[in-house]
Amino acid sequence: MISRRIGLRVLFVITIMIAVVDFLLPPIPQPQSYHMFADQRSFLGIPNFGDVVSNVPFAIVGLWGLVFLLRLSSEQLAQRFIDRRERWFYLIIFIGVLLTAFGSSYYHWEPSNARLVWDRLPMTIVFMSLVAALIAERINLRVGFWLLPILLLIGMGSVLQWHMSELRGAGDLRFYATVQTYSILFLFMALLFPPRYTCGSDLAIVAGFYVLAKILETLDRPIFRLGQIVSGHTLKHLAAAMAAYWILRMIQRRRPIPATSS
Repeated sequence: MISRRIGLRVLFVITIMIAVVDFLLPPIPQPQSYHMFADQRSFLGIPNFGDVVSNVPFAIVGLWGLVFLLRLSSEQLAQRFIDRRERWFYLIIFIGVLLTAFGSSYYHWEPSNARLVWDRLPMTIVFMSLVAALIAERINLRVGFWLLPILLLIGMGSVLQWHMSELRGAGDLRFYATVQTYSILFLFMALLFPPRYTCGSDLAIVAGFYVLAKILETLDRPIFRLGQIVSGHTLKHLAAAMAAYWILRMIQRRRPIPATSS
């Protein structure tokens, strides 16, 4: 744990570094080979069955999170949020998780750049809402609320910018990749700031599941070749859904930390 002043300085430096790297890199088009996933088997009339059906956990966690948050009584709400408005961050997160189930299923049914837009848009809603929530909880509540709509626009704008660049025949993933990279780095950085709630270390598990998901995505074909039972990309969906579940678990278990004990 470090002081808020030092943490903000480190965060500022990392932000500038990532922005500079993004600016210096050459345009990165979306390779068409990305859409050629290892497991293309059909089952029950569903093409790419494993990659399509493995999105069901996103729908389960998304609905579970929304129902949990919307059914909280006033007393239960006060037990989990110092400011009741903070619930909005997590409502938007779980809306994004739920939409990811539909967007990713739609994409994997017939993978293409056009369909990939609907896979990536809801994921940026999750990323950016979580960043805003952590800003509110670890840095400044008012700033977190102020940045929420801006971060959402930046996240969704990164997907639309990539899509428009592909339509112009000059695909460029840099902005979208930067948004993803910054989100995961910010998640780790948030652990260095003093928490206002218990279970703050659960963020490390959330980040760990997300990193695992990216590794599994990279190992899509090698994993599928191990008996052709399941592909790395299918497992990626399950790991990412576990990250979303761990956010829900954190909210269910956490309590405000009294100011006198911080």
